[in-house]
Amino acid sequence: MYWVTPRHLAGDDGALAERIGDTLTGLGWHMWPTSRHTLLYVSPDGLRGAEWILAAYPFELGGLSVAWQLSARPHAASAMTEWNAYFTAGVPYEALADLIVALDAREVPDAGFEGPETVLNAVGAQGWIRDVDCPHATAMDPGFSATVSLGLQPPLVQDADPHPDLMGWQAWAEPVLGTPYLWCASFSASVPHDLVAAFASSLASPVPVPRRTVPKSAEGRLNFVRRS
Repeated sequence: MYWVTPRHLAGDDGALAERIGDTLTGLGWHMWPTSRHTLLYVSPDGLRGAEWILAAYPFELGGLSVAWQLSARPHAASAMTEWNAYFTAGVPYEALADLIVALDAREVPDAGFEGPETVLNAVGAQGWIRDVDCPHATAMDPGFSATVSLGLQPPLVQDADPHPDLMGWQAWAEPVLGTPYLWCASFSASVPHDLVAAFASSLASPVPVPRRTVPKSAEGRLNFVRRS
């Protein structure tokens, strides 16, 4: 077992389904396998959902298949979700777990009052820097290998807001400029900014994370703090 930094390049250790599943069941969420060979988790109040959808191959972000989808709805009986967030394999499971804990703790999961500066301030507090050209929408890690950015919502990302040209948060890691993405995440326009901030803050955390395997594309960019 190795303890490595930075977290955003550490990968998921091939255990993204298991780690997040453990987090959800630990919070008391109920799980059902579906006919699409996915695993659906629903919070006790029925307002929050998480689904392991890698086997269904729903769509790709940055050339990578989406693995987890989070959602929230205003009423347990509502057929429509208010917002959705999508994460590919390879995303550090610590960041996704911290987002889920924040989502579970919210009394109202489908609305928020914080502005987009909340996200940028969260990563800025961890040493990330704002893009000179887009200081109010984009920030990067000091090594320029990961980015969080507020931009146009990708076409297949679903949100309850029907208006065109919606703006949503995106995040991704690119170990070396021009190489394939390590992971990608996309938040629909109605995801509360403070929830995105919970994910981004954990992503940018300097605290080392344990890994048995690390992504080959990031080996030269990772610091091995210690072995246990």
